[in-house]
Amino acid sequence: MTSANAPRVLAGHGTENDFVVLPDPDGAVWPEHRLDEALVRRLCDRRGGLGGDGVLRLVRSVHVPDAAAVLGAHLDSCEWFMDHRNADGSTAEMCGNGIRLFLHALVAEGLLDRATCEAGILVGTRGGPRRVGATADGNYWVDMGPAREFGAGEAGVAGRTFAGLAVSMGNPHLACLTDVDVDGLDLSGTPSVDAGLFPDGVNVELVNVLEAGAHIRLRVVERGVGETRSCGTGACAAGYAALAAAGRAEGTVLVDVPGGRLSVQVTPGTTLLTGPAVLVAAGELCPEWLAG
Repeated sequence: MTSANAPRVLAGHGTENDFVVLPDPDGAVWPEHRLDEALVRRLCDRRGGLGGDGVLRLVRSVHVPDAAAVLGAHLDSCEWFMDHRNADGSTAEMCGNGIRLFLHALVAEGLLDRATCEAGILVGTRGGPRRVGATADGNYWVDMGPAREFGAGEAGVAGRTFAGLAVSMGNPHLACLTDVDVDGLDLSGTPSVDAGLFPDGVNVELVNVLEAGAHIRLRVVERGVGETRSCGTGACAAGYAALAAAGRAEGTVLVDVPGGRLSVQVTPGTTLLTGPAVLVAAGELCPEWLAG
């Protein structure tokens, strides 16, 4: 079933952190009043919709009402804006896996040239501008900005308490390094955390160190989503915490997540995340579903 007026939709993932991607370069197909919380929830529903950890709208920054407020003087430098919604319909500041997929989708849609992207382009996000680019081997990198510690906290998970480091990557994280095998933890519930330290909620990472300051294994519970197969900002926060635990302020950490492997390079000035991005499908949303 096809229709000239049916909205196009893509599905893809970055290390199995998966998204519904909505091409909307001119902001006419999915304006703010249409892409509301209820519709995002329906799109991300894994039984009644397409299914995903979130929604990414491919849109130019000038068509996003809050872009000027979050980008400030960088607005004119960011032609494209990653309008990212969590699966519960809430807006999200930043996603390292999502922004790699965002760039890959722009290239696949013919909206950007891949060769041009190898030097990196600025993309607007609600966490501020981020430079993202393509690698020669088919992966994508993103400059995630500096990791910033803002305290220490605890997460209650499956009847256990895990101490962690609070790290901001433009969004809040609690990276908990533990000797408990993370593969055996029940992460089906919502971790309990200090609401005073995390008034807007937090992503919680449970981390096993495989090699001090160099290699970790990670599981993550994302706010507004639940456990996901991968989290780019979470990998960066966990990589930073692993280096800090090893007494180091910089270095490169391999991060194994359930959905694959990422590389996190921490320097005093910024954090670089590198990994794959894959488009799985492209199609149209059927009128009968849209009318439901």
